[in-house]
Amino acid sequence: MGILDKAFEMLGDNHLPMMDAKTRLLQAALALLANNGQTGGLHGLVERFQEAGLGNVIASWIGSGPNAPITTEQLHQVLDEGQLRQISEESDLPEDETADRLRQMLPDLVDKLTPTGHIPPGGLGNMSSLLDHFLGRFQ
Repeated sequence: MGILDKAFEMLGDNHLPMMDAKTRLLQAALALLANNGQTGGLHGLVERFQEAGLGNVIASWIGSGPNAPITTEQLHQVLDEGQLRQISEESDLPEDETADRLRQMLPDLVDKLTPTGHIPPGGLGNMSSLLDHFLGRFQ
């Protein structure tokens, strides 16, 4: 079983039904959270949520307790059009479907990557570190 297969098991099969698109979308989502990603990692994504007035939403994903939902419209407020378009192209999905799947995936993904209820001071690491995180859960 591959690294991403293990990551998908962790998130559950109900999030993204198409494996190829699922793999590409997970990679794009992890790239948003990685320290070397476009948003400046999870710290940068938190800032974008706060700027959009949605800091409480992402804080619920990081903290313990239930994850607040996010709508596709709210996700559009957080991610600029260019980022969403790029993720859509990378995952080979229409932009509206990409946004819908990301809004379903991101809460659980952030929640699973912050099990202590806070962002580590150095962030979540690069893409390799994030994939290692998933591997560590299944070793």
